[in-house]
Amino acid sequence: MKDFREKLRGDYLLFLLTGASASSVFIIIGLIVYKLIEGSWLSIQRFGIGFLIGTEWDPAISQNFGALPLISGTLVTSGIALLIGVPISLGVGLVLSEYMPRQLSFATSFVIELLAAIPSVIYGLWGIFTLAPFLRDNVYPYLQALLGFTPLFSGPIYGGGVLTAGIILAIMIIPTISSISRDVFSAVPNSQREAVISLGATRWETVKIVMSYARSGVIGAVLLGLGRAVGETMAVTMVIGNRFQVFPSSLFDAWYTLAAIIANEFTEATYDLYLSALIEVGLVLFLFTLMINILARIIILRALGPMRGIARE
Repeated sequence: MKDFREKLRGDYLLFLLTGASASSVFIIIGLIVYKLIEGSWLSIQRFGIGFLIGTEWDPAISQNFGALPLISGTLVTSGIALLIGVPISLGVGLVLSEYMPRQLSFATSFVIELLAAIPSVIYGLWGIFTLAPFLRDNVYPYLQALLGFTPLFSGPIYGGGVLTAGIILAIMIIPTISSISRDVFSAVPNSQREAVISLGATRWETVKIVMSYARSGVIGAVLLGLGRAVGETMAVTMVIGNRFQVFPSSLFDAWYTLAAIIANEFTEATYDLYLSALIEVGLVLFLFTLMINILARIIILRALGPMRGIARE
């Protein structure tokens, strides 16, 4: 009886300890939101909803601040990253889970996931000194010659700009999307593959069934990649050009993002309203990234839950 009481006491203490650890995550998030709202309250009172739809950022003269071009720049660069990175990532995930031998797949997955550990400033330096000159001299002129009749690919070519930032982000989100999509594809029960093959399906037809079965998990992986792209700071700041304008003249032109303007101008905020506006930019970025990641995690859990249940059976 004494041993049972001691065991029960130990289980209860472990429950309290793990519960407190789990609750600390919500406490930290709450404190972050509270401090961001407190720091940006002056800007919220001054501009209200106009901050999200305003197109002027003038800290020197009019002291008006609007974040719509920053939001647009963030969404456009992230969209370019998804257009480039998602097909590559899904191809990598399918090769690792469906075509490559298990031992080779493990080694390749390890190398791919190492890319996620590279600091973003390293990506930025590589983008400045290697990628941007290469694109400026070898890719963008041909792209402009082919599609220059559209406004998106017209204008002068500098090397950096919106498209270069999107390419950098695409490279950075590939490890995240490919690793999660590989796990989602691998979680599809083998009984599904065997049933399709027994009906005479080809390997490609079997892969299509696997992709259809794991569709919601793939969507969640893409959303997690979007969350990484939206919140990226240093690499984008170093290659996008950092010019505040409502819309750039083309994809080769410079622009700005939510994260980039915080990194560039936070030390230059010399009065309270300016600092409060930058903190409100951080609040918008935090809430946007948080919602994307929560939605992605919910989708992935809903996708992997039934698959694991079937696999255990």
